Amino acid sequence: HTPNLRSLAKRSLIFNNAFTSVSSCSPSRSSILSGLPQHQNGMYGLHQGAHHFNSFDEVQSLPLLLSKANIHTGIIGKKHIGPGSVYPFDFAYTEENNSVLQVGRNITRIKLLVRNVQDPNRPFFLYVAFHDTHRCGHSQPQYGPFCEKFGNGEKGMGRIPDWTPQYYTPDQVKVPPFIPDTPAARADLAAQYTTVSRLDQGIGLVLQELREAGYDNDTLVIYSSDNGIPFPNGRTNLYWSGTAEPMLVSSPEHRERWGQTSTAYVSLLDITPTVLDWFSIPYPSYSLPSSPSAPVQLTGHSLLPALVTEPTTWDTVFASQSLHEVTMFYPMRSVHQGAYHLLHNLHYRMPFPIDQDFYVSPTFQDILNRTQAGVSTHWFKTLQQYYYRERWELYHTRSDPLEIRNLASDATYRPVLDSLRQRLLKWQWATGDPWVCGPDHVLEEKLEPRCRPLHNGL
Repeated sequence: HTPNLRSLAKRSLIFNNAFTSVSSCSPSRSSILSGLPQHQNGMYGLHQGAHHFNSFDEVQSLPLLLSKANIHTGIIGKKHIGPGSVYPFDFAYTEENNSVLQVGRNITRIKLLVRNVQDPNRPFFLYVAFHDTHRCGHSQPQYGPFCEKFGNGEKGMGRIPDWTPQYYTPDQVKVPPFIPDTPAARADLAAQYTTVSRLDQGIGLVLQELREAGYDNDTLVIYSSDNGIPFPNGRTNLYWSGTAEPMLVSSPEHRERWGQTSTAYVSLLDITPTVLDWFSIPYPSYSLPSSPSAPVQLTGHSLLPALVTEPTTWDTVFASQSLHEVTMFYPMRSVHQGAYHLLHNLHYRMPFPIDQDFYVSPTFQDILNRTQAGVSTHWFKTLQQYYYRERWELYHTRSDPLEIRNLASDATYRPVLDSLRQRLLKWQWATGDPWVCGPDHVLEEKLEPRCRPLHNGL
């Protein structure tokens, strides 16, 4: 039940083929706010605690460029990136100075903070990062697997005044085909549904504040997410189910396609160039440690032209993942082009790692228990298949949306495989990917960047 998102969609262009460039929280947020993939901006994994990843000091981020152009910047909710000098905001209420539950899930508090961010003398950029629908069973299990009980008015849960909780039974949920259809997974999804409704009500409050402040007819609104849902084949995976994102773009200056859908392939890497285009701010010339001799170029593009006319050549998006938690090193790269999706698992002989949030989830524990008991998991793959993957995975996603049949070793598809490999490699070089030569070559840069063979049998 998402009436506010449905209302926003009527004033937006809806992108049906939108993807994140990395299926991990901090790396994705750094890509959103820099326009650079994680391997280029330096945010290889999570930012908080022991993980401690940060973007390079030299990155010219979106909030930094907006601030230089005298745009008032604000952030409410989950920041989860650093350093602060690269991602500065004039107005900030995040986990760095507040409880993330209060600024990320308490929609009444978020509404009140939106009122305070306004500066009548300057144009503004407001980044509202709801913590819903993230799991919290690992960090705050008392509130349920998705913090669906937080603020619901029950004893010890507190109460969010503007939230009318919506509850769902396991029988009411629609189980995505990439998730096992089991009682445990259904109950898990039902809990997430409750937080989806809280998110929707929060979005409604934010948009209402914009309207009441008189900004609804001169403000660009973009709605999306950071990564796939935290279920099997979802977050931390570069499969379609781990990278597909919602994307609504609502512009009062581009009403031609309100309520329409676009099949163009777009990425979260497109958000920074879109916002810069909205404010007519050029992207500066500078270099990064990953490619000191080459100026940084944004590989995303502004989405504003698509709000007028459907693009005919936007058929390709890239993704790049290196880590999630600091112990979860499993570098992957991928390219979607039209009907085909190619994935490169660089360390394919290692088991795919499982993050802490997902491990304690009812869904994954059920898969583990069923696997150990030797009974059906009701999943489309085994746990062994999930852990151990081929180096190259090629799928025709229109005929095989679950990405089950790997075509990489099929001679019939060798031309497609070779073409996509070259396309992916070209993007990796263009974005200064330190992993461009792995796992069977080493990047040698003393004289000129090139891959030198390791003769390691891979």
